[in-house]
Amino acid sequence: MLLLPAFTPDAISRLEPKTRKICGELIDRFASNNGCDAAADYAQHVPVAVIAHMLGLPEEDGETFRRWIQLLLHDGIAEDVSFRKALDEMDDYFRQHIAQRRSAGGEDLITFLLKARMADQPLSDEHILGTLRLLLIAGIDTTWSAIGSCLWHLAQHRDDRRRLLSEPALMPTAIEEFLRAYAPVTMARQVAKETTVGGCPFKEREMVLLSFPAANRDPEVFPQADRVVIDRTENRHAAFGLGIHRCIGSNLARMEITVALEEWLARIPDFELTDPASVIWSHGPVRGPRKLPLVFK
Repeated sequence: MLLLPAFTPDAISRLEPKTRKICGELIDRFASNNGCDAAADYAQHVPVAVIAHMLGLPEEDGETFRRWIQLLLHDGIAEDVSFRKALDEMDDYFRQHIAQRRSAGGEDLITFLLKARMADQPLSDEHILGTLRLLLIAGIDTTWSAIGSCLWHLAQHRDDRRRLLSEPALMPTAIEEFLRAYAPVTMARQVAKETTVGGCPFKEREMVLLSFPAANRDPEVFPQADRVVIDRTENRHAAFGLGIHRCIGSNLARMEITVALEEWLARIPDFELTDPASVIWSHGPVRGPRKLPLVFK
């Protein structure tokens, strides 16, 4: 509830011009080439630059943010050293920026959190640090994975590309379908009490990964569930979660995906995979292409 004002549709719409500028500048770097890695050269930069802008952080620190994501969500899955290293570095980094805002202020989310009150009390430093960590982590890897998955799909489906170019009003519907079909997040939850589901026992305090992508392929809910139908009108997918745990950044993610695809298709309307076998996907709780070599036609 505290953060909702910063993520309303109106608040996010004010970020659209900046996002279009970011996308345009990225495409300028490779548009005249024969191709690019659409994940490493494009998708992975868009949400990094946008969230840096929202937090009032230097955009040139984007490479550091990407390294933290690698340590936390990929290397840190198998060993705690990388996970702890990234968290410690993030805390040191954010403490410096919190100190700067306390002395000078600003028009960004860090300043917003410093001014915020809960039960008429300011937020603790630990609360602010935890929120900033969450915003940075949740606002980057999930969205760049979604953008990459959309481009991966469009690289293999010329008819969908051409239809989005000839029917631009279809873009919002198509993006909901991409979110359904390629939902990037599998969320962990803790078992509240011992139970059994489908014959599988779950003990209290165990962690369970809930596969939103699997739920989005439920044939009882979605006709032709395993087909990507970009004009699917009834689409109550769970890509952003459900209930009180629904993603607060859904408006931001939709805007970033929309702008990233619109700007790409306007400049690079015809493209395909260089080699399907060369695409490398992530592992862990967030799913998306990490290497996506494309050739421009």
